Amino acid sequence: MEYYQQSTSDILRETNSTKEGLTSDEVQTRLQRDGYNELENKERVPTWKLFIETFKDPMVVVLLAAAGVQIIIGEIVESLIIFLVLLINSVISVVQTRKAESSLESLRDLSAPEANVMRDGVKQTIEARELVMGDLVYLEAGDYVPADGRVLESGSLKANEGMLTGESEAVEKSPEVIEEEVTLGDQRNMVFSSSLVVYGRGTFVVTGTGEETEVGKIADMLSSAEQKETPLQRNLNVFSKRLGIGILILCVLIFAVQAARIWFGDGETDTTTALINALMFSVAIAVAAIPEALQSIVTIVLSVGTNKMAKQHAIIRKLPAVETLGSTSIICTDKTGTLTQNKMTVTDYFLPLHPRESLPEDDANWDKAEQLLVQIGTLCNDSYINQDKQEVGDPTEIALIQFANEHTAGYEQIQDLYPRIAELPFDSERKLMSTVHQMDENTLMLSKGGPDVMFDRASYVLVDGEEQTLTEDMIDRFRKANEDFSKQALRVLALGYKPLPDGTEDITHDDEKDFVLVGLTAMMDPPREEVYDSIAQAKQAGIRPIMITGDHKTTAQAIGREIGLMEKEDLAVTGKELDHMSDEELEQKLDKIAVYARVSPENKIRIVRSLQNRNAVTAMTGDGVNDAPALKQADIGIAMGSGTDVAKDASAMILTDDNFVSIVNAVQVGRTVFDNIKKAISYLFAGNLGAILTILYAVIFNLPNPFTALQLLFINLVNDSLPAIALGVEKSEPNVMKRKPRPVDEGIFDRKTIQAVLTRGTLIAIAVTSSFYIGLSHSNEMGVAMAFTTLILSRTLQTFATRSNTKSAISIGLFSNKYVVGAVALGFVLYGITVLPFARDVFHIPAEFGITDWLIATSLALGAVIMMEIVKFLRYRKK
Repeated sequence: MEYYQQSTSDILRETNSTKEGLTSDEVQTRLQRDGYNELENKERVPTWKLFIETFKDPMVVVLLAAAGVQIIIGEIVESLIIFLVLLINSVISVVQTRKAESSLESLRDLSAPEANVMRDGVKQTIEARELVMGDLVYLEAGDYVPADGRVLESGSLKANEGMLTGESEAVEKSPEVIEEEVTLGDQRNMVFSSSLVVYGRGTFVVTGTGEETEVGKIADMLSSAEQKETPLQRNLNVFSKRLGIGILILCVLIFAVQAARIWFGDGETDTTTALINALMFSVAIAVAAIPEALQSIVTIVLSVGTNKMAKQHAIIRKLPAVETLGSTSIICTDKTGTLTQNKMTVTDYFLPLHPRESLPEDDANWDKAEQLLVQIGTLCNDSYINQDKQEVGDPTEIALIQFANEHTAGYEQIQDLYPRIAELPFDSERKLMSTVHQMDENTLMLSKGGPDVMFDRASYVLVDGEEQTLTEDMIDRFRKANEDFSKQALRVLALGYKPLPDGTEDITHDDEKDFVLVGLTAMMDPPREEVYDSIAQAKQAGIRPIMITGDHKTTAQAIGREIGLMEKEDLAVTGKELDHMSDEELEQKLDKIAVYARVSPENKIRIVRSLQNRNAVTAMTGDGVNDAPALKQADIGIAMGSGTDVAKDASAMILTDDNFVSIVNAVQVGRTVFDNIKKAISYLFAGNLGAILTILYAVIFNLPNPFTALQLLFINLVNDSLPAIALGVEKSEPNVMKRKPRPVDEGIFDRKTIQAVLTRGTLIAIAVTSSFYIGLSHSNEMGVAMAFTTLILSRTLQTFATRSNTKSAISIGLFSNKYVVGAVALGFVLYGITVLPFARDVFHIPAEFGITDWLIATSLALGAVIMMEIVKFLRYRKK
């Protein structure tokens, strides 16, 4: 049997404890057996090891080898640039890994520092870490619960367990046995480590410490939850391996062909010098083919997306999360505060035989029943709004005073007019609260409470301003109204009063009978107005929203249906029902379950893993400690800005406004960012492909090398960074939120991207090779100069063709992206430096290369870009 299912005497017997507490000797024995009441420090991987791990990427290995060869042959500057880029990427990776580990540190910070206990028959204060199973602990309002335990005594003890359950309403504790099996949120005779006592006092016996507490179990799940690689990271890793191997093979083959020609040549050239030049050229090809700035460009484009999201209330903690959002297919969202306003609101009321369905705007026109409905809700109420406009008190009572504020001059005016004389506070056994006031020369006891309790204690009813005997017909009307409200998942309160003798200044529980029933108020935490459209937009984008909440099933279903999250054929299950489902049963129902209610942390992480097993890219929202393992396990964890530090540390993104709408907006930004990353990558590889195809053509047909090693490195400098980054700030494609989520197994180079790279790369190669042949008709040096000019200009102008996958550069506005215009202009300026007199010899541009040759090369480059636009138009038109 669970602890909550056992009596207090059984618990004391099982924990070998007594009402005088443990002895000092017994405490020491248990400390040696169970350890201290604290979360273990998991051994961390040394920072140097993490740093070394970042250099195992195949593309990084190739670049390191190329940089090493360049140092040997004297090209120090180029090798240092490569080393610097790789170093920056490694540092960023290590910092992000260390940040991901901080959620466990935040969990340890939640522990209470001290505890009041009974030991050796004496009440004393000790360090909370020294608590052991069987200790008797005393709690008062304001204390953090130092360990898990079974309640022995409760004096209106209430604890806020939102960090574990996700629900903000404090739970009233009682020592009564709970016979049936219930979830953590319904274990009202248990207290849990790190929850906060908000009211009353009590005593409990410790049943779990350290790793055995609910918080400890969460810490264990956090450490075991997998930090998922994003689709982009997985794709880049696979692509890097293939590209690295392919480039190595290509470079070796080119060097082997050139070495063979040198070795078996006419013997007039210096063999050693020629072989060194061939080796240097092969290394230059490797550096040219590998976009060493790729990781940096991806990081910068993701950072741009991060800034856009920040303006839409989404703070990104881990850059790859921007891209992950773009491929999200499931959003597991909390209800309270994310889909709803996190604010109880009176949405309806019931007055018997009442002619009006709503209160008149002017309260001077209210009848007696309408006046009393608002007055009782306001006066029999302990909540208030402080000077800082903060609402203080029970959410249900705050809803009642806000109801008064909406329809009167203000709740304070009512309270000032009818001051409180006496009171009987609410408690869970009576389910009632009563206060005494002098109202219009009458002394009245005003009461509010659970409908069934008020119905049983009422003898009269207020109808048409007169008190009448409560008949069976009338009580049936009240019960039907209560039932109708309950079916809508509304929280219902019954309100009534009782006349008292003049001068009454005190009341007892025995006075709470023979009420005059006035009416019912129905309230709920209503959906955010903007959520309706966001749910529809998410579904249109192929994203399935799922509600995972600690609230009750009926309430969750009602909200889910109202906002369109839950379809007619969809299912709702509780955590308890989920616990009794096998993995096979869950697998069968997974696509139909739209709402999970009263769930535990274990339930949440199981749901996320089940969805991921279906290859769904899953986003998960949460705010409590209980959400942290699932936030970490999800492809992207989304913490609420109002949530705990533990949840934020375990997440990849934080919503500053706790709003579901911000998630959908972030998805749009994420999709745009991924589109732009693909544009940047296709731009880079199309340019590289054009150069490599030209080189291969020259090698196959035994032509001179079309470029020098320095030219290739210079082209990399001009074309591989700024234009690609400029493409990263393009606006969204018009259909971005009408597409289905990108499949998980779709690589960076999908069919369309490969087509674009091959087309543009081939057109660049044709233009460059043609230019090379024209130059060769004059001299080898002129051929190299023409090829170099055409390649650098065609790669630069290609930026315009890459801006959109479907529209021409002219239709989207030639100058609408100022960053692209700036990058292209800078490319021309940098090229211009190479034809200046002092630089011509360095870049092997002969003196006879003039304006006519430049115009021919430029025309060929421009022609290649025009052909790119024509091919794009024909493909799009055909589609």
